[in-house]
Amino acid sequence: MCLMEGENTQTKPGGTGEIWQQASDFYFSRATFSMLLFYHTLLGAFLLFFLLSGHWVSAKNINFYNVRPPLDPTPFPNSFKCFTCDNAVDNYNCNRWAEDRWCPESTQYCLTVHLFTDHGKSTSVTKKCATGDECHFVGCHHHRESGHTECVSCCEGMICNVEIPTNHTNAVFAVLHARRTSDGSRRTVSIAVLVSVMAIALS
Repeated sequence: MCLMEGENTQTKPGGTGEIWQQASDFYFSRATFSMLLFYHTLLGAFLLFFLLSGHWVSAKNINFYNVRPPLDPTPFPNSFKCFTCDNAVDNYNCNRWAEDRWCPESTQYCLTVHLFTDHGKSTSVTKKCATGDECHFVGCHHHRESGHTECVSCCEGMICNVEIPTNHTNAVFAVLHARRTSDGSRRTVSIAVLVSVMAIALS
């Protein structure tokens, strides 16, 4: 049938053309939404990976020598802290997760026990607060049955056991003789000055 001139050729509401148009719009809307959701998820995953990677890198770069002495009141005179761990896989993990607490009053030193293979790979690191008797076994000892070497060291002072002993040079008992001698000298000089002042005042 031919269309008469002037006859309205627009699709009637609800016609086939309008249904196809609505279906097409719906499809593209869903596709656009899916793409946006995908990119949003990808961006979130990337940011999470970036943050976790940054945290790991910063943790690996911790400077344990830069640990500041605590500012909180000490529990008793001459109290101190040590890096402490029990059978850690290596020195880094020992220091990284060491518990922050004061050593018992009955202890005076920081002890470190390092077990490693012939190739120098650490297999166990133990650090603790120790008494003088526990520090009598410093040095390195080779275990033939396991092929491992065990080095033990002791030191005196606030968190002094940062490093691990690896040979007879650093597997030693290190105490602060210089500090004690210096303190003793100052005390002797102070007493001498006080006696001199009293003698002058009484004369």
